[in-house]
Amino acid sequence: MDLNKKRWFVLIASLAINLCIGTGYAWSVFAKPLTEQFAWTAAQTALAFTVCNAISPVTMISGGRIQDAFGPRWVIFVGGLLFGGGVFLCGLSKTLPWLVVSYGIVAGLGMGLVYSCTIANTVKFFPDKRGLVGGLTTAGYGLGSVLVPPFANALIMSKGILPTFKILGIIYLIVICGFSFLIMRAPANFIPEGWTPPEPTKTSSATGVDKTWREMLADPIFYVMLIMLLIGAFSGLMITSQASPIAQGIVGVSPAQAAIAVSILALFNSGGRLLCGVVSDKIGRINTLTSIFVLSSVMMLLMTRVGVGDYALFLVAVSGIGLCFGGFMGVYPAFTADSFGPKNNGVNYGIMFCGFALAGFFGPRTAASVSAASGGVYTKAFVIAAVLSIIGLGITFIYRAMRKKAMLAPEK
Repeated sequence: MDLNKKRWFVLIASLAINLCIGTGYAWSVFAKPLTEQFAWTAAQTALAFTVCNAISPVTMISGGRIQDAFGPRWVIFVGGLLFGGGVFLCGLSKTLPWLVVSYGIVAGLGMGLVYSCTIANTVKFFPDKRGLVGGLTTAGYGLGSVLVPPFANALIMSKGILPTFKILGIIYLIVICGFSFLIMRAPANFIPEGWTPPEPTKTSSATGVDKTWREMLADPIFYVMLIMLLIGAFSGLMITSQASPIAQGIVGVSPAQAAIAVSILALFNSGGRLLCGVVSDKIGRINTLTSIFVLSSVMMLLMTRVGVGDYALFLVAVSGIGLCFGGFMGVYPAFTADSFGPKNNGVNYGIMFCGFALAGFFGPRTAASVSAASGGVYTKAFVIAAVLSIIGLGITFIYRAMRKKAMLAPEK
């Protein structure tokens, strides 16, 4: 079988693997049962989710370099051991530090290793469909939180929160480690049969110039892109980490209805990754991101209107937020490869992902802290996210100006 066909099997395996590690977005389903069992505050429980998102870029960056030496297969295998093992260890929790270490650190490190390899390696296999494949692989990451919440909620209701962690951990170990053996390394500068690379431009990696991480950090455009990612992920992570408590506390629905809302949020998160990845291939990455910032601003303002009994309005708002969040995550792998070249995209995207890590720290903590200070009301947090989205919209025009200046600059 030639590489043109084999690459699709690599894509399918990567989707299955990312479906497992993406269940981190279902954290809000676990949050309330943990607070009830251990009498922790929402902010304390959110710490495990925060640490997980903050630490995963560490192994995303190192994983990109390690896979260059050992290949993505074994890096994913080790990452699967860490992620599945970390989730299993959550089932042995008796104290908050144990939960933070097992989920936040062990599972977080595994998540970063796996994600860096599946995304970077698969995108290299598809230079002809970079936006589509970036969207698909990240959609697999988001799809995990569509499928897991109802299943996890049923397990929690029947067996309890700690046994649920153990069961999920074993499932993740089997799936990730098993599918890792279907992963193969993408050849350097792979060009699919029948595809002709586009003409070189100064705004695309089609120039053939692949920047190292040092060269990327020396480029001012990197920092503009990093800030856009931070702002774009802020709203999504704020809501995904607190969707179930918000639904139950503000809208007044049952845990089962809240779990449905989390699944709908995750469904639009996944759909946004694929949709925006495909759209960005057609209209351009920055045009897609501009549109996402507009919609995100509107949806966060809509969240301020949600009250008791407004379940339908809540679903509309979280669906839009999920679409926007997924859109950012679906576009950014290709956006980074376009800007700094595909060769080093494993390391470069890992560094770019620090914007997501910062959002993972500030987003959930902002929501939990505002709620605690306001007696369970999240309105101020929603306003903060809306204002940030408007600022992000403005930054897209700064990016355009910087790109235009780069295009007009004389060749060196």
